[in-house]
Amino acid sequence: MQETPAHVLPESVELLSEALDRKVIVDFYLPTDVPDSTGISLLLINDGQDMEKLELASMLEELYAARSLEPLLCVGITAGVERKMEYGTAKILDYKGRGAKARLYTDFIFEELIPFVHRNYNIPSFKEKAFAGFSLGGLSALDIVWNHPQHFSKVGVFSGSLWWRTKDQNDKTYSDDRDRIMQQQIRAGKYYPWLKFFFECGAGDEEEDRNNNGIIDSIDDTLDLIKELAAKGYDLGKDIHYLQIEDGKHDVETWARAMPEFLKWGWGNRVD
Repeated sequence: MQETPAHVLPESVELLSEALDRKVIVDFYLPTDVPDSTGISLLLINDGQDMEKLELASMLEELYAARSLEPLLCVGITAGVERKMEYGTAKILDYKGRGAKARLYTDFIFEELIPFVHRNYNIPSFKEKAFAGFSLGGLSALDIVWNHPQHFSKVGVFSGSLWWRTKDQNDKTYSDDRDRIMQQQIRAGKYYPWLKFFFECGAGDEEEDRNNNGIIDSIDDTLDLIKELAAKGYDLGKDIHYLQIEDGKHDVETWARAMPEFLKWGWGNRVD
């Protein structure tokens, strides 16, 4: 029996980053049936070390086989040992000084990784570019997209660490309204009409409920950030997609369940 041709060509590359002063393992998932490279979009994904457990390659194969997905080059970026320093908000450190290398990670993305993708795959430009991530990697993706909107059109945040704050929550002067970093960045930013946002939360992401309102913090922080986006002019449904998985947890298995919805939301094939 003749085997069905693969729709995805996986490739792993080790890049020596000057910005991060370390080797970065990057996994590429290149669509094979693309008559015109100008129709390919780019999706960068933080925590690329989880892509195998996420079963991204087989997920993409199924979506392409069903003609449910437009051509999309997915790029999984393996996190380093200083993940909590490289992932974060580049302009503002959290109250423990974490995120100190987020600026350098941003430099790696724009000055090293994206140029490598263009050269290595001979793709002069992409139809659109997007960034996604899980937990702290989701915060990192959102921070990079929000602060460089001219480069991106979409962002996916799965169980995002949107609690990231400038002050310990046990500090008597702590305030959700003032001290959560990403919410404040949205509030202080501008409206970029081309940006689209995907958020996923699991009802079992955690058990913490710092304001005792009966809603876990991860959901509260995400919904509050969505409110900030809505205040800027983004529409829930049109510009913002929120997925809450009632039996979902803060784990790769839950994010794997949400990923196909994210992919079809962002790049679902509209031709069929």
